[in-house]
Amino acid sequence: MLAGVELGGTKCICILGAGPDDVRAQVEVPTTSPRATLATIADILDRWNFQTLGIASFGPLDLDRSSTRFGSIVSTPKAGWSGIDLTALARGGPVTIDTDANGAALAEGLWGAAQDLESWAYITVGTGIGVGSIARRQILRGAGHSEAGHQRVPKLAGDMFAGTCVYHGDCVEGLASGPAISARCGKLAHDIPSDDKVWDHVAHALAMLCHNLVLTTLPQRIFVGGGVAAAHPQLIGLLRQHLHDSMAGYGMPADFDDLIVPPGLGHAAGPLGSLALASTVVK
Repeated sequence: MLAGVELGGTKCICILGAGPDDVRAQVEVPTTSPRATLATIADILDRWNFQTLGIASFGPLDLDRSSTRFGSIVSTPKAGWSGIDLTALARGGPVTIDTDANGAALAEGLWGAAQDLESWAYITVGTGIGVGSIARRQILRGAGHSEAGHQRVPKLAGDMFAGTCVYHGDCVEGLASGPAISARCGKLAHDIPSDDKVWDHVAHALAMLCHNLVLTTLPQRIFVGGGVAAAHPQLIGLLRQHLHDSMAGYGMPADFDDLIVPPGLGHAAGPLGSLALASTVVK
C-alpha cells in the first residue's frame, strides 16, 4: 500500500492506494500557510496504513541527496514556503520527493498514455507552469530538476503584457499560468469564455515552450494537463496550430494531433503522480 501527497499552489491532494484501479482514499486540502497545510496533511497520513510515501510538489525543490536541504522548497514566490522541509511528512519512513510535473509524467508512463513510449513530457498549466520530462523512461536529471516553465519565449506580435512572474516577468509561467491569465483579463481563468482572445496568447506561449522541448528533450508525446488546461480543452487545438506554425516543417512529424494531447489519466494524473513516486522508493 502506497501513500502520496500532491502539493499544489492552490490545493493539496492526499491519496492512499496502489494505483488508478486501487485507490482506497483521497482527501483534498487547501494550500494555505506551511504550518497549517502540513499539519493537516500529517494528520491525514497518521490515520493511514502504508509502506512508502511519495511527495509530488510545486517547486523549485532541492533534490540533491547530499544537501542538508534535501527535500525542501527553495526560492518560491509562494509566501512563507521557501525553505520548508517536505520530507518531514514521512516521519522517518521511506519517501520519494519530486516535482508535481515529474510525478504526473511518471504516472502517465506507469498507468496512462505513455506506457508504449521511451520519451515524453508533461506540462501542467495551473497556479504555475511545470514541466516533467522523461527520457529513456527515466525522469530527466542534471544539476537539478526541470524548470522549463520559466523559459523566456517570444510573445505574439504586438503583445505588451509584462507578465506576472516575480523572477522573469514574461516567461511562460508569467504569460500563461492561471494568475497570469487572471491578471491580463481581470477575472479567474475558469470564468473566461473559450472564445476569448486571451487563449490565443496562452496557447502561443505554451507552443513556444513545446517548440523548445521538441528540439531539446525530444519527447515522442507532450501531455498538457493541470486545472487551467482541463477547464479549457480548446487550448489543445490552439496550441497544436501555433506549434505547427512555429516549427514551419522543420524536423517534425506531420501528426501534431498525436504529439500534443491531454493526459491519458485525465485530472487524476496529478495525485496519481505522487503514488507513482512512492512506487519508486528503494527500501
